[in-house]
Amino acid sequence: MALLNFRRREETSATTVIPQVEALLQGYSIEVMPRTAAKVDNFRDLLPEGTRVYIAHIDGTPIEEMVATAARLAADGFNVMPHFPARIIRDAATLSDWIARYQGEAGVKQGLLLAGGVADPVGEFESSMQLLETGLFDKAGFDRLHVAGHPEGNKDIDPDGGDAQVMQALRWKQAFNDRTDAQMALATQFCFEAKPIIEWANRLQTEGIDLPIHIGIAGPAKLQTLIRFAVACGVGPSLRVLQKRAMDVTKLVLPYEPTEVIAELAAHKAANPDFNIEHVHFFPLGGITSNANWAIKNGGAAATPANQQG
Repeated sequence: MALLNFRRREETSATTVIPQVEALLQGYSIEVMPRTAAKVDNFRDLLPEGTRVYIAHIDGTPIEEMVATAARLAADGFNVMPHFPARIIRDAATLSDWIARYQGEAGVKQGLLLAGGVADPVGEFESSMQLLETGLFDKAGFDRLHVAGHPEGNKDIDPDGGDAQVMQALRWKQAFNDRTDAQMALATQFCFEAKPIIEWANRLQTEGIDLPIHIGIAGPAKLQTLIRFAVACGVGPSLRVLQKRAMDVTKLVLPYEPTEVIAELAAHKAANPDFNIEHVHFFPLGGITSNANWAIKNGGAAATPANQQG
C-alpha cells in the first residue's frame, strides 16, 4: 500500500518545464505499429498538431493494415512516415504498389527507408540504398526520405563490432542527399546515455556527414521491458545505464523515464547550437499514451496536444 501511495504522489506532483528540454522536444516524432495505434482512441488528445508519426512495418503485417493506419493518422492531421523495410519488399513492382497505396489512400509523401529486421531478404532488396536507387520515391513526388542511423553500431551490418560498413553506408547516403533534392535525415536506434550520442554526432560532422539527426529515445517503460527490447535490438554501450539501474533496488520497481538523457542532450544542444541533433524520435516501448503524457509533462508548449491548442 505504501508503494502505491508513493506512486500516486509522484504522478500528481508538478513538474517544472526546463526551457532547454522544451526546445529540444519541439517537433518531436513518435513511432507506432498498426496494433498499438488501434489501442489509442484519439491521437489528437495526446500528440501536438502535425506531429510526425512513423508507422513501423513488422514482417508479416499486411500492407492493408499499414495503409489503413496511415490514412487514420493523416485524417487526424499528422505527418505520416511509414517504414519501407527493404528485406520484406519482394521487388520494384511491390515497392511501387506500396507507394501508390500510401499516396492514394493517405496522401503520404515521406518514408523511412531501412534494411529491415529480417536476416534473409524475401526478394531483390536488402538495403535502403537499393530502395533509393530505384528512383520510385522521386518519381512519386516523395519530398522527405529518412534513413537509419546507429550511434552505437549495428552488429547485423558490422559483425566484428566495428562500424566500417555502417560509416560507408552513411557516406553513400550523404552523397545521395547532396545530389538530389530530397529532404533527408537520420532516424536512429534508441539509446539511453547522452555521451555516446554526443560523441557519435560530433564524429559524423568531422567526417563531413551533416544529415540532420533525429535521435531515437525510448519512452517510459518497465525496466524489464526496456532491457528485453535493448538486447533484441542490439543496443550497445548505453545498455549499461539500464544494467546499473537494475542493480539499484530503489529504482528497480519504478518505471524508467528518459528525463536524464533528454536533459543532458538538451543542455548540450543549448551550449552548442551547431550540434547536429535536430529532433527527438520516441520509441514508445511502454505504450503510446504513457510516452505522450511524459512529453506533455516535460515539454511545455512543445508537447501540447492538438485538442488543447488554441
